[in-house]
Order: sequence, then C-alpha cells, then structure tokens
Amino acid sequence: MVPKLPARPIASVFALGMIALVAAAAVGASGAAGGTSAAPRTADDAQVAATLTARTSRFGTVLFDGRGRVLYGFTRDRRGGPSQCYGACADAWPVYFSSGKLRAGKGVKQALLGTTRRRNGKRQVTYNGWPLYYYVDDGVGQILCQNVSEFGGLWLVVRPNGRLVR
Repeated sequence: MVPKLPARPIASVFALGMIALVAAAAVGASGAAGGTSAAPRTADDAQVAATLTARTSRFGTVLFDGRGRVLYGFTRDRRGGPSQCYGACADAWPVYFSSGKLRAGKGVKQALLGTTRRRNGKRQVTYNGWPLYYYVDDGVGQILCQNVSEFGGLWLVVRPNGRLVR
C-alpha cells in the first residue's frame, strides 16, 4: 500500500519554486561578480579590488591581483605611457581597472603602483609605469600566455621589482 501524501495547494508549490529560482539567480549573480573560479571576460568583469600580490610561479615570483589572477604587461605599451590595447586587443586582454585606493599586498612595492587614464576616462592600474592586463582565458593561478606575441607586442608577466619577464 502506498502512503497518501498530504495535498499541497498549487500556489504553495509555485511559491516554493519561485523562491528557489530567485535564490539560484542570486547565487549565480554573486558568483559572476565576486567569484574566483572564472577568468574575467570583459573589462567590467576585470574591475576588482585594486590589490596586487606577489606569488611564486614557474616563471619566478610575479604579480597577481587580489583574486589570484596573474597580470601581464604589454611591450607595445611604453613604460609611463598610455595603453595601446583597445578593441579586439582589450577583448582578449581585459584591462585591470581601479576605482579606489591601490593597495600593495604581500611582496609588492606601494611606490611602484599607479594608474593611467584610458580613452573612456577609467583608470587602468600600472606597476612601475606598465599598464596591467589579464588574459581572458587564464583562471585563478594560471599563466597561459607568457611571452606570447599578439596585437603588435609581447605579453609578459611582471616581477615585483617592476620588470617584465622575458
């Protein structure tokens, strides 16, 4: 014999379904905005707390953002000058933006942190004068495009002393 389950009004079932849907959407939204598992896909996604840290990698000690994503310099940029990466370049190599105070984390020199203004007026984080970028397909802790030639220059990770790693 099958036990009889209590009847639930359709409205209650619908309400529970809506609550679950809203909760799932909230978790998905917070993961997209603040999660650490996905690499930034756009310049706006790359906008994170402007903290730099130094971590050990197979290329030696290099710079990472506050979420654990490696940062690159671009040799087509000139140290102390504006970014030369726009359009398709910035789609593949999202800019590391800052909207607040820059903070030097472990192993990073505060005196080498700075910003440069982009054409849209946003502040791009620089280190030792080099504008900083992500690679769109790098995940947390990954370095997939060291010493890659693309968009007219080389993409190189950055040492805590501010030099690009060749």
